[in-house]
Amino acid sequence: MATTEAEKKDVVHRLHSEIWSEGNLDLVDEIVAADYVEHNPTVPHDARGPADYKESVEMFRTAFPDLTLTEADTIVEGDKVVSRVTLRGTHEGEFMGVEPTGVEVESEGIVINRIVDNQLVESWPLADMMGVMQQLGVVESPAD
Repeated sequence: MATTEAEKKDVVHRLHSEIWSEGNLDLVDEIVAADYVEHNPTVPHDARGPADYKESVEMFRTAFPDLTLTEADTIVEGDKVVSRVTLRGTHEGEFMGVEPTGVEVESEGIVINRIVDNQLVESWPLADMMGVMQQLGVVESPAD
């Protein structure tokens, strides 16, 4: 079944708003394909399938319980949906080995999602993790 441009945008919006921002992990089984693959340069291996997707969401939402992911721009080309996003949250749980700081962070990013038959089948996220670590005080910010 072909997926329209509007349907592709809706799938990606639901990923950002309902799963990442609201923590609705039940929705993952509906819209993340069983053969899903995430290509993320900030982690040592590709995430695969709904279980790995849920694990990523849980890791971020445990570290940043008030996490929100908002879209600034969304562009559809073929089966790919590109979104410029902003992630915001307060660091209240362990994150990548960093104990909670109580610091509110903000990070810009770009995510390319491939949508087939109203499901996420592949993604390429790229976020400013160096900026997050600088905001958390783990990495020194360059002098102005």
